[in-house]
Amino acid sequence: MVLQPGRWTAELDGDFVVFLIGAMVHDPAVATEASGLLMAMVDMLDELEADPSKGLLGYTRHGEPGNGVIVQYWRSFEALEAYARNPGARHAPVWRAWNRLGSDDRGAAGIWHETFQVNAGNYEAIYQNTPVMGLQQAGRPITVTEARDSARARLSR
Repeated sequence: MVLQPGRWTAELDGDFVVFLIGAMVHDPAVATEASGLLMAMVDMLDELEADPSKGLLGYTRHGEPGNGVIVQYWRSFEALEAYARNPGARHAPVWRAWNRLGSDDRGAAGIWHETFQVNAGNYEAIYQNTPVMGLQQAGRPITVTEARDSARARLSR
């Protein structure tokens, strides 16, 4: 892990989408099955990284399998939706299996996601003494001085 000393921000051209997805395992009896499905997310992310035309710009994982969140950055909602609904992509069988695992009669596992459409320039990010991460991975890391020195100024691009 290479740290960027100092204060940094991120710059990304155009509109984009932030997609947060998280999961929780409530019943230890299904932990093995649930963990396998959650680990399939790694395969999905590998599939998306192998083909940038699918629209994934970058991502960051937080937490642990079974109780964590992945923050994803997408070029558009249309690209995110196209991947999610593609029957030939790795997502489709995992989606079906997870829905069976989390069905109302079992309640053994939960999943959540939130999607935010961000207009160009209507975001602010700050990183101090961290590796390149988050929105920097989706766009470009730049120093705070290069970007503008305050959050309000960076939001007023």
